[in-house]
Amino acid sequence: MLTERPPPRPLSPFAVLVPAALLVALLLIDTRPLDFAVQRWFYTVEGGFVGRHVWWLENVVHDFLKQAVIAFAAMIALLWLCSLTRHRWRRWSRSLGYLAVAMSLSSALVVSLKDVTGVHCPWDLREFGGVHTYVHVGARKRNDEPRGRCWPAGHAATGFSLLALFFVLRDRRPQLARRVLAAVIVFGSLLALARMSQGAHFLSHNVATGLIAWLVCLICDRLLLYRRPAPPDDQRSSLAPGRAS
Repeated sequence: MLTERPPPRPLSPFAVLVPAALLVALLLIDTRPLDFAVQRWFYTVEGGFVGRHVWWLENVVHDFLKQAVIAFAAMIALLWLCSLTRHRWRRWSRSLGYLAVAMSLSSALVVSLKDVTGVHCPWDLREFGGVHTYVHVGARKRNDEPRGRCWPAGHAATGFSLLALFFVLRDRRPQLARRVLAAVIVFGSLLALARMSQGAHFLSHNVATGLIAWLVCLICDRLLLYRRPAPPDDQRSSLAPGRAS
């Protein structure tokens, strides 16, 4: 149950600087050697990608789980709208609104970047049975043709959008928040691994998605949830205007 948010706990600058630096590194450094090495674990010349035509990967892991998270986000948005009109729910309005915005924005940003970057999926490349040449995301030109839609990874964004739950819980229930954080990272990684086994994404595509989702959720937390802690009583009294004698 979401209760009134207590005074915010300090957030380390490294929570912003490290993910941002890693994301910039992924843009600047060609990750082909690592990406190709990992992707070959799931690929054979004779059979292609091991998960490409696996029913449960496509229908359960890809379709059902994605729709389940979308339904959860839609329910959160509906509850937020209800909290605006019901007085008893008003104390949950800020947290519900944050969840709705952070989850939607993190997923929407990833989808938008897929159109902008134009990077191809592994299954499109000649090294993995496709017809296109590999080009690193940082080396692609805006008007290069033909264009792909694979950086960052869209499906992993479904799982990593749930990182917003960590920020809602971190001040109220720190221990639970850490468990939720670990569970979301595992969930998002499993979704990522499933798509990698199908040839839909490289490892770096999924890492970029996780970093983007984290940064979006963190920024939304600072803008929508964060409140400066009230100064101590003695400090407030020293700032108060003096009484007339």
